[in-house]
Amino acid sequence: MTADSARLAAYDVVRAVRTQDAYANLVLPQAIRDHQLVGRDAGFATELAAGTLRRLGTYDAVIDACLDHGKVKPRIRDVLRLGVHQLLGMRVGSHAAVSTTVDLARARAGARSSGLVNAVLRKVSEHDLDTWLAMVAPDPTTDPIGHLAVAHSHPRWVVEELARSLGNRDFELATLLAADNDAPGVVLAARPGRSTREELPGEPTTLSPYGVRLPGGDPGAVPAVAEGRAGVQDEGSQLVALALAAAPLEGEDARWLDLCAGPGGKAALLAALAHERGARLVANEPQQHRADLVRRALTGAEGVEITTADGRQPPWAAGSFDRVLVDVPCSGLGALRRRPEARWRKQPADIEELVPLQRDLLGSSLDLVRPGGVVVYATCSPVLAETAGVVESVLAARDVVLEPVALDLPDAVGPLAGTSQLWPHRHLTDAMFIAVLRRC
Repeated sequence: MTADSARLAAYDVVRAVRTQDAYANLVLPQAIRDHQLVGRDAGFATELAAGTLRRLGTYDAVIDACLDHGKVKPRIRDVLRLGVHQLLGMRVGSHAAVSTTVDLARARAGARSSGLVNAVLRKVSEHDLDTWLAMVAPDPTTDPIGHLAVAHSHPRWVVEELARSLGNRDFELATLLAADNDAPGVVLAARPGRSTREELPGEPTTLSPYGVRLPGGDPGAVPAVAEGRAGVQDEGSQLVALALAAAPLEGEDARWLDLCAGPGGKAALLAALAHERGARLVANEPQQHRADLVRRALTGAEGVEITTADGRQPPWAAGSFDRVLVDVPCSGLGALRRRPEARWRKQPADIEELVPLQRDLLGSSLDLVRPGGVVVYATCSPVLAETAGVVESVLAARDVVLEPVALDLPDAVGPLAGTSQLWPHRHLTDAMFIAVLRRC
């Protein structure tokens, strides 16, 4: 039989992620278009691809337990991963999951692979996920971190970092890891002065006064989104922008800067907030292709200048701005819900390389803000080296003070007094870190 289009599309996504370092959220829409999927078929392909990538570590452990020699060609392993997700993570009957995946193996991995795929998946189908975890995951009493890493499909070092970020609250760690494997809902942000939350479909968010959780469907079909008066934006991202706007400020408040603005969601919200107050926003992004995304996000916004410059060597004079947001490049370990493949690509060395850049960008931001002005330092990562470590190093070297985030964010106490740390399992947001620093 011929493999069905939805499974072919999911395979193409998983393979592109493995072979091209592609981002699933970018290649998935193209795969859906290429295979002309709509409705339930598009939804099935989306869940199959994204779910497989999220649970990769767990599924590989199960696959290895079912192989006689432990090795299999990468393209065959991709097929097996998709089959295991159907058996252990989706409501697909065993017979249908096995037979359709065998068809997929013939189409994508060669006819000779079908026997191996059939044999492995039949073994997998003999047990449910909990039973398999009891067999393949380390003993939770002797190796709790190893057990959680396999059970929740995270690299061991990531589990260790998240445990430290939580303050070694072991009882909460499993809940956080499970939340990383939940598909995030779509959140929209109204841009004040251009749209209202009331005109957007969905349930209002609890922390941002501009957000709604879209119940389903295509966000691009919402008129305000299609017209650029609202946008898709995680609630945590909205709160970062709001933290900058809410910080108390004496004196002039006319010039705002978003130093690392790509892809533009925070800049779009900041532009609207600034315009309401008669201020102007400069949205800077050093990478041209991301600057193009910023330009698209800011279509129709008033009082905005878009620039392309290295934030470490800015083209503006010291003290040019009243408010500065620096949402620095980071490991992204706070956004694993929406970037399932990121956990398998990052290494501890990546954080070691990022921290000096983060320090430099925060230092540059403090140079650019006037005395008495405020800088919001933000990361989409809860890793302590990227959050408290960077802020503490700058506090020790600069004449600045750390001030409380001027937002009501329950249960979001950060690692330093006054900072905020959002969490997917507590707030249904990305794990955004927010610190407010005032230049003396």
